[in-house]
Amino acid sequence: MWLAIALVCAFVWRRPVIFVSVLAAVAVGDLAALGLKHLSGRPRPWRRYALPHPLGHISKDPSFPSGHTTMAFAAATILSYFKPRLAPAFFLLAVAIGFSRVYVGAHYPLDVLGGAALGCAIGGLVIVLLRLSKARRR
Repeated sequence: MWLAIALVCAFVWRRPVIFVSVLAAVAVGDLAALGLKHLSGRPRPWRRYALPHPLGHISKDPSFPSGHTTMAFAAATILSYFKPRLAPAFFLLAVAIGFSRVYVGAHYPLDVLGGAALGCAIGGLVIVLLRLSKARRR
């Protein structure tokens, strides 16, 4: 979903770097979350508690941090950098994704908070790299 949003924004605003930046942030976020999941080894809520049952299919990998939330906040951070006026909408969508992960029983609230922090950090790192690249071109 975030890549589709980034593609539309890049096309409408005529800035292909938006799509490339979001793609990089989402890819790094996914890999970082996956690595941290295996380091933490925290079991999913549905493995620890019999009730309530998760809604839908839930992954069997460890729980912390939420990969969906990490990618959502990384993308929201990048998109907000390019269009600060739309930051509330981007972050509201990211928060909704994080909430949904708890709601469906896939994650604990702390998993979502960790994913949000990791995603914002990755987004911030991509922004720093964008600024450095821009400064070197000058």
